[in-house]
Formats: sequence, C-alpha cells, structure tokens
Amino acid sequence: MSHLVDSMAYVGEMPWHGLGNSLQKGQSLDVWAQKSGLDWEINKSPVLFDKGNTNRIHEIGGFEDKSVLYRSDTGAPLSVVSQRYNVVQPREILEFYRDLTEVSGFELETAGVLKGGKKIWALARTGQTTSIKGNDVTKGYVLLATACDGSMATTAQFTSVRVVCNNTLAVSLSQEKESAVKVPHSTQFDAKAVKKDLGLSVSAWDEFMYQMKVFSERRISHKEARNFYHNVFSSRQTEGKVNERAMAKAINLFEGNGRGSQLASSKNTALGLLNSVTEFIDHEQRAHSSDHRMDSAWFGAGAQVKQRALSEARLLTA
Repeated sequence: MSHLVDSMAYVGEMPWHGLGNSLQKGQSLDVWAQKSGLDWEINKSPVLFDKGNTNRIHEIGGFEDKSVLYRSDTGAPLSVVSQRYNVVQPREILEFYRDLTEVSGFELETAGVLKGGKKIWALARTGQTTSIKGNDVTKGYVLLATACDGSMATTAQFTSVRVVCNNTLAVSLSQEKESAVKVPHSTQFDAKAVKKDLGLSVSAWDEFMYQMKVFSERRISHKEARNFYHNVFSSRQTEGKVNERAMAKAINLFEGNGRGSQLASSKNTALGLLNSVTEFIDHEQRAHSSDHRMDSAWFGAGAQVKQRALSEARLLTA
C-alpha cells in the first residue's frame, strides 16, 4: 500500500503511522531539514511541449503563462502553476520556528513531506499545557504547512493535542474568527506577519482552554447527543445525508469505548462529545492508510468535521 508520508522526523513517541526518523530534543534546523526530508528546494521552469516535426524541423513550443514546479534533488515534477505563483520553500517552513525555538521556548516535534513533496509541514510544542478536572491534559502546538499542488494555501494555526489519546483540534477562539492564518500563493509568504496575525500569545491559549473547561461542565442528555452527532455528520456537500457509520462509531466512543471517555471531564459532557469526534477522525475513520487519515485530519475533510463538532459544542454551551 502506498504511503502519503514521503519522509519525516519526530521527537518523542513514534507517530501513529509508524514512519519517520527519531531525533533527540534540541537538534538544529539543519539536522531537522536533513532527517525530515526538507533539505531540497522547489524549482520553477517554463512549461514546454513537443510540436513534432514541421517542415522537417523538430519544434518545441512554450506556454508563456505557466510554469512547472519540480524538486531540486530528484527532478520529480510537483505541479503546473501560473507565473504569478509564489513558492514557499521547504526550508522556510522550518525557519518559521527559528526564533520560536531559540528564544520563546518552543520545541519542534514533527516535520515532514507528504505526497512526494506536494505538501510539507512542521509542528512545534508551544510549552502551554492545561489540565481539566485534574487528569485530562491538553498541550498546545503551532502547525505550519504548505502545498504546491493547489490543495491548500500556506497555513499556520494553533493546534491542541489531548494527551490521553493524541486527538488533535485546531484552536479556534470563536465561530466568527478563523482558527488559522492562510497565505494564498498569489501573495508573498511573510513569516513575521503570519506570527503577528496568528497572535502567538498566552491569552489565546487561555481563552481556548477556558472554553474546553466550559464544555467539560455541560452535562448532555441522550437527545442532545443524538442531535449533536446528526448535525456533525451531515453537511451541505452530502445534501444533509447523515454518515450513519461514522456517527455510530463516534457514539460508541462517547459511550465509554473511547480513550479517556470515562474521565470526569468527558463522561456525559459536551467535551466528551467533541473528544469522540476528534478521536474518530484522527484514529478510527476509514482511510487507505494511517497517513492518508493524518492528511485528512489535519488538512482535509476530517479537519472540517472536527470544526463542525467544535461549533456544535459551542451551541450547547451558548
């Protein structure tokens, strides 16, 4: 079975897909670049095509408004883009964290390459940790990722990880405010501006975790739980049709079979509803492989489902 993860490095426990190079804490960005597979550049070249033989002359034509992006190390093509496309290099993803790790106490935890270089990311711990009702611990992270295949803008976002089950959830402060800073490839990526817009502050984390504590105190009836799952697992894209299999699996996790579902913070609470959805998306959802599931959970349809769950949990505590 083919893997989406082309290469990666990590600190701490082995990631759930079992791939990657293990690193000790405190490694330089040069080591991270080498071990994570980010030690190459995205090159750009004009798009040419073979016109064939015309009057016994072999002709090559060009597409003036298009360029092909390719890897500097292997020459493998990545995508065809317009001349206005601004490339974000693999090294820039790591350099984003230089001052954060050297001055602000952040620690890189994973970085790597998906889809042969079409998507790249790095994830760092912020050092922020909060416990809900004593033993339900959540840690704060910042994720930076980009793609050169048209699937996403360069995206920076706060991400929370629930320790008991490694569930991930984008830290969103309100329904009106985006949980991420997105820089389209039609503009230049400015790391300093992104950090400023993201608001790398303690107050943002505190506000998010206060919301999680509110969820942990909201007791849920059976009817409320069914309505929650119905709304989460139906969408406009499916014209309101409910994904019955996904809903049943998430309910099973909520009702005692999920990791941490018996903790006081989650048992029969709005937080438990949210946790069951994040666990389903991160660990149980059907996928071609574990790394396909990761791609969906962080960047794709799975991430959208988790944000719907967060919105529905807010409605229960409004």
